[in-house]
Amino acid sequence: YVGISPSRPVVRKTRHQTLRKRLQAHLSGNAEGSTLRRTLGILLAETLGIALRRVGSSGRRMTFTPDGEARLSAWMDRHVRIAWLICDTPWALETVMLETCSLPLNLKGNDHHPFAPRLKQLRKAARVQAAQLPIVR
Repeated sequence: YVGISPSRPVVRKTRHQTLRKRLQAHLSGNAEGSTLRRTLGILLAETLGIALRRVGSSGRRMTFTPDGEARLSAWMDRHVRIAWLICDTPWALETVMLETCSLPLNLKGNDHHPFAPRLKQLRKAARVQAAQLPIVR
């Protein structure tokens, strides 16, 4: 998986996302705020005994519930390794990496990867299943 921070700047819009905030979202946030967490959780759902669920008063947010997010965080603590590179234009480097490296967990800009269709299917199925289950409050 490759992720960048900040993202490509939009004209006249300041980016407040930092690498620290991005990593915190991935490592200790929840699936609503991290596509990496959502993807890993969906792929590991059976192994970890978790499922994507609608949460909160409106049910619009989807996470693995507090217990599921804790299980996912514990798995990530044991298995995830992080490296970073300082770069003035990380969005350009991300494009090159997506074109030249096998990064099966990335969807955006990675349609050419052989796993992309299956990952999209799994993510969609998890959303559909979550929509059919009661909201966790």
